[in-house]
Amino acid sequence: MSKRKTYHVLPNTDGGWKVKEEEASRATSKHETKAEAVERAKELAKNQVLGQVVIHKQDGTIQTEHTYGKDPYPPKG
Repeated sequence: MSKRKTYHVLPNTDGGWKVKEEEASRATSKHETKAEAVERAKELAKNQVLGQVVIHKQDGTIQTEHTYGKDPYPPKG
């Protein structure tokens, strides 16, 4: 079974926003606006068998999450 690749959209310490793959030591990409970073993270996640985007607020808390691909554990109901 494929492991889910998770990309985080985070505020960059130098200003702007960055996309960072979970457990990576460096950012995948840096962007001037949050919208650009979200768009890039979604592109990366959609290219995976199982992908997820976690979008953070300016203070670092989680704003929202999006998952892509066939969920191996879909919710019941």
